[in-house]
Amino acid sequence: MCKMSQRSTLWFCFILFLQTLSTFIVVLRANDEVKIEVTFLPENCTQKAKRGDMLNAHYDGYLAKDRSQFYCSRSTKTGHPHWFVLGVGSVIKGLDLGLRDMCPGEKRTITIPPSLAYGEHGKGPVPADATVIFEVELLYITRGPRSIEAFSEIDTDNNKVLTKEEIKTYLKMEAKKLNSQKDESYFDDVVADVFLKNDNDADGILSLQEYNVYNHDEL
Repeated sequence: MCKMSQRSTLWFCFILFLQTLSTFIVVLRANDEVKIEVTFLPENCTQKAKRGDMLNAHYDGYLAKDRSQFYCSRSTKTGHPHWFVLGVGSVIKGLDLGLRDMCPGEKRTITIPPSLAYGEHGKGPVPADATVIFEVELLYITRGPRSIEAFSEIDTDNNKVLTKEEIKTYLKMEAKKLNSQKDESYFDDVVADVFLKNDNDADGILSLQEYNVYNHDEL
């Protein structure tokens, strides 16, 4: 058997390293996937959630290792389902991915790896590096107040800025279209969230630049 030169040996080791790295990346990507199980699908499933939509949903969170529950929207202080905007970081990345194309009335069980959930540090009752499971029931979908296409509809006085009252009025109008009765606290919570995350100069109004959290016209 012929002897390998030092250069050949280094090259051979490098190839082995690349092969090992490729295998590691494939395994890592497989472990980073969000697993979605549709447990109930309504007959009418034409309206589907997309990035920028405002969703209203109940969800229960469990630790995958022992199915212990760490969160339930029905048993919180208010017991209300949650409003949040899909795809902008209002919820953990795994839910942003797992709720795509979901329709009102649909129920899903979504299994989320740590990298797309609460990571290596965990959060609250969720320990570090924990895979979590969410059982989600989507109730309503409406166009989000933070999507660029809704700006002119919300800006009723056409002064190119949005007030809290204008956004709240818009949310109420959308809820009325859905024939949905909501507590005043629903709308107050959504408006407070929008201003907390986007009113950068804390002047009580949103400019178009502050309002457009996407910074591009994707919607």
